[in-house]
Amino acid sequence: MENASFVLRAVKDVAIEDRPKPELKDDYDVLVHVAQTGICGSDVHYWQRGRIGDYKLTGPMVLGHESSGIVVETGSKVSHLKAGDRVALEPGVPCRRCEFCRKGSYHLCSDMIFAATPPWDGTLAKYYINAADFCYKIPDSMDMEEAAMVEPVSVACAIAKTADLRAHQTVLVLGAGPIGVLCQAVAKVYAAKTVVAVDVVERRLEVSKSYGVDYTYIPPRAAPGDDPMEHAEMVATKMKSQFGIEEGFDVVLECSGAEPCVQLGIYAAKPGATFVQAGMGKENVLFPVTAVCTKGIIVKGSIRYLPGCYPAAIDLIGRGQIDVKRLITNRYKFEEAEEAFELVKAGREDVFKVIIAGVE
Repeated sequence: MENASFVLRAVKDVAIEDRPKPELKDDYDVLVHVAQTGICGSDVHYWQRGRIGDYKLTGPMVLGHESSGIVVETGSKVSHLKAGDRVALEPGVPCRRCEFCRKGSYHLCSDMIFAATPPWDGTLAKYYINAADFCYKIPDSMDMEEAAMVEPVSVACAIAKTADLRAHQTVLVLGAGPIGVLCQAVAKVYAAKTVVAVDVVERRLEVSKSYGVDYTYIPPRAAPGDDPMEHAEMVATKMKSQFGIEEGFDVVLECSGAEPCVQLGIYAAKPGATFVQAGMGKENVLFPVTAVCTKGIIVKGSIRYLPGCYPAAIDLIGRGQIDVKRLITNRYKFEEAEEAFELVKAGREDVFKVIIAGVE
């Protein structure tokens, strides 16, 4: 095959297709031979439902956006990369000209070309073209699996940056999936005083413990007929008391998207705290807005990465400050990609991060 590609043809219909090898058309682009790709929940979401928010599948699309690779060819004006360089790929390239790009908020660019977001093809192919300035050389100490994991670590860095996370703060992280656990790890590296991980699955909290969180907590579920807000407030009070954080947490990072966790996070926040919503579950949730007002909580949304997050993530992994290898629970060959996606969809407790090797 010239350019084997894992294509989402329609909802719940995927296949490996042979596509033409892409050709460089821009002097500032590079052609990359993809080495490793992690599966993200958004890939599975498009596969199963065909849309995320306003982004709707309109035709066949190559999946994947968490990738590393080796530069094969460079455009004539690329000076910092050469063939043979090992790189982590930042998969969203903005226009660089709009109001948001010009003020440094390129993650909000409405003309961003983002891998595996309709209508743009993703990275689960033998070859992928990316803008050279969105390809980052990785140190010799880092392997290609770790380089693919730069993407989720940079998401965690962006969430921490959005929260303006500082040393000696108390931090509550709701959700211990890959992003939640990496947020916990980043918070510890950034010298948070106390980090508490919340999830309803003990096995995931064991992973949190391995990253050095101070406490883990499984919140009790509300009984049928309980008022969800009263329950959330009760659980928050109990949790704060248990961990000696009576005033509440300085920073709350919501990484689950689960409605009860969103509610719990607001009630667990200290007056004046920063609450960052990163998890995406139901599109609309019952939200304790009066508590936000009376406690003066700063609520922010976080999406993708901010400037500087990819280099920061490469540093954290490359210097051994965050060990991403232990998050990788399953590895697949490229021709087994559909099987890999089925595994992620199943949502098993023992599956954390699934990686697909590139085409030889």
